[in-house]
Amino acid sequence: MLELRPFNTLGGAHHGWLDAHHHFSFANYYDPNRMHWGNLRVWNDDVIAPGTGFPHHPHHDMEIITYVREGAITHEDSLGNKGRTEAGDVQVMSAGTGIVHSEYNLESTPTTIFQIWIIPDHAGDAPTWGSKPFPKSLREGFVTLANGQQDDQESLTIRADARVVAANLKAGESAEYRLDNGRRAYLVPATGVIEVNGLRAHARDGVAIVDESVLRVTAIEDSEVVLVDVA
Repeated sequence: MLELRPFNTLGGAHHGWLDAHHHFSFANYYDPNRMHWGNLRVWNDDVIAPGTGFPHHPHHDMEIITYVREGAITHEDSLGNKGRTEAGDVQVMSAGTGIVHSEYNLESTPTTIFQIWIIPDHAGDAPTWGSKPFPKSLREGFVTLANGQQDDQESLTIRADARVVAANLKAGESAEYRLDNGRRAYLVPATGVIEVNGLRAHARDGVAIVDESVLRVTAIEDSEVVLVDVA
């Protein structure tokens, strides 16, 4: 079963420096039918104005994945970590027992991100942060960006039964992703137009997926697709 969640149905708010759209209930947006999808709790579609960002604020017991679509985001945290993550690349913060961080767009153009929160398997671990480049030009089919499987050395580690993947497809190209029995997925095309198992979705629409064993994603236009596979 696939449920299309068009971009124009998402919650959100425009704060001047931040144009935020929420696939799930967040901040002042509340929809009892969109609280989470499995252990996926938040998927925010944020546009951050140049020279602005999120000042220092705390988190705990949440896996927070930031996928940069355009521009770059600069991170700083209470563990002493500092880093700049560019378009196509990913950063992961395991908030654990508690971490304070900031995220700023220090670029001269707007930065657009997907920020994805996944509920961890258990609470109370020490906080960590890391980032990694995933060049769009080197992606063939779906590439794993973050993974809860500890033996995966190619992607960033998260402490949750989940996997974050992405694909860049030229118009007419297709990629398949297999879901194990009982698992869910949430898919968003960052750009372009796609069909997933015959359902058409445009840029920034959400597709909630359950009871599907194989997902076949076909690009109608050149498209960038992000998918989260969750319990």
